[in-house]
Amino acid sequence: MAREAGLDLVEVSPNTTPPVCRIMDYGKWKYQQKKKEQKARAHATKSELKGIRLRPKIDEHDLNIKLTKAREFLLDSNKVQFTMQFRGREMAHQDLGLRTMQEICDKLADVGKVEAPPRIMGRRMTMVLAPDRKPVAKEKKAESGGSGSEQAPAPQTQPQPTSQSA
Repeated sequence: MAREAGLDLVEVSPNTTPPVCRIMDYGKWKYQQKKKEQKARAHATKSELKGIRLRPKIDEHDLNIKLTKAREFLLDSNKVQFTMQFRGREMAHQDLGLRTMQEICDKLADVGKVEAPPRIMGRRMTMVLAPDRKPVAKEKKAESGGSGSEQAPAPQTQPQPTSQSA
């Protein structure tokens, strides 16, 4: 029947009794699956690395503004790199910079986790925070007002073509 219609005989579920087969254009189906995957990949959000620059003698209010911006970045599923620049005699007081970095970690612990701890490279101290997946999902759900009762679609198995010898 498949040959007469110019189509392929595709085994959809080989593990059932009796095995399930379908008459379809396998090349067309494979092309549609490829296009569907490309579309899903295009709509996927990509994580970026956002940078925030600091100084060791930053004021409390200025730090809070930078932390607010960092919180927005983390809620948007972006990584945040904090870079603290030391100048002149500030190099002798790196403990102040480390204390500020620790304060940043504590204040952003609810939305992010430390991916790279503070480390000094020359006159710079850098630290990277990554979004914490669980709280980010809760925050976005609260913002959108979703109930969270949606179910994920069942994964599709790829049918295997069978030989058409009859």
